Amino acid sequence: MNDADQYSIRDLADEFDITTRTIRFYEDKGLMQPARDGQRRVYSKGDRARLKLILRGKRLGFSLDEITQLVSLYETPEDTVPQLEQYLETLRNHRSLLEKQRADIERTLTDLARAEEECRQALTTTLNGQS
Repeated sequence: MNDADQYSIRDLADEFDITTRTIRFYEDKGLMQPARDGQRRVYSKGDRARLKLILRGKRLGFSLDEITQLVSLYETPEDTVPQLEQYLETLRNHRSLLEKQRADIERTLTDLARAEEECRQALTTTLNGQS
């Protein structure tokens, strides 16, 4: 299809390298509402932009609720200051969570390295004792 202002579900799926099922999932969750031409879905530039926001939120690891908030911010452009502040708060919270997870992963990797070294030493001691 891909007129300048319209996209088919296949156009969007191909452009964003996702399945049509993924797009339908976002529709089922109320994140997208394409127009219909009979049984065929017709997506606008706004729908394309909305999908791009959804996928960005997913890539950043946002929950579906956070993505819904992000999309709703996009759709109410009258007073952007509260919207941007809310988005910034969501970003801060997500960053904080990821930093905590990174610290936990670093501690776990340190513990694993220590356990591996202890195991190697025990193995060496055992093998030397068998000689």
